[in-house]
Amino acid sequence: MPPDRPAGPAGPSGVRHDDRVDIEPVDAAPAQAFPRAMLRQRWEDLTFLHWAVAPELVAPLLPAGTRPDTLDGRTYVGLIGFRMVGLGLGRGPAVPYLGTFWETNVRLYSVDGAGRRAVVFRSLDASRLVPVLVARAALGLPYLWSAMRLDRDGDRRTYRCRRRWPGPAGTTSRMVVRVGAPIAEPTPLEHFVTARWGLHTRAHGRTLHLPNWHPRWPLHRAELLHLDDELIGAAGLPAPAGPPASVLYSPGVPVRFGPPVTLRRPA
Repeated sequence: MPPDRPAGPAGPSGVRHDDRVDIEPVDAAPAQAFPRAMLRQRWEDLTFLHWAVAPELVAPLLPAGTRPDTLDGRTYVGLIGFRMVGLGLGRGPAVPYLGTFWETNVRLYSVDGAGRRAVVFRSLDASRLVPVLVARAALGLPYLWSAMRLDRDGDRRTYRCRRRWPGPAGTTSRMVVRVGAPIAEPTPLEHFVTARWGLHTRAHGRTLHLPNWHPRWPLHRAELLHLDDELIGAAGLPAPAGPPASVLYSPGVPVRFGPPVTLRRPA
């Protein structure tokens, strides 16, 4: 993978240019880019924590054919807790019981040779074993089976996670936030870390882009009251050294995923 290089300024269309490719704009509400949904689900009760990090620290952790996506020369590490609801295939019904579970993920931000912005998951802890096994086998996603729960107390949300398998078993995370007022217009950083319409993953010797679509996020600013986290360090990233650059909450959105696309090799 070539080293990350600074990108040039955005043009009149909002597309960012560098010396290799036009990078798609950060669009909070694009049209669905795929004709049919392969998967559908709903994400609920999401809390997003993000810390700035130097791109060169995370570049070796990204799949071949991708590099860190940046905002003002920095990229970000995210810790996101939420509830997955009603996971199902295509237009079929949601999978009973197994299609609803808690999840906490550690993620990075990437861009590929076609200019597509996406996320890269370093870990995805989930509270149902079968979806963990399926996602690991089919898409190479680093899902892990964990005991998880969310406690609600007024405007407070407490997310707890304890890893079961694969190891190291016993890795934990606990974050407590206070949900604030709705955001009328997110900042560029808040758009950058939430307006993501795909993921990059390495599976079966190929780097894939898996597109998704959902309505524009209903976002609230939030206050981090407590964090005791081992998931970021277990994902091969430096533990946060200070408060997050961004703390957000969303009640959720319905989501669709399209078929994966294999990244082309550089000419």
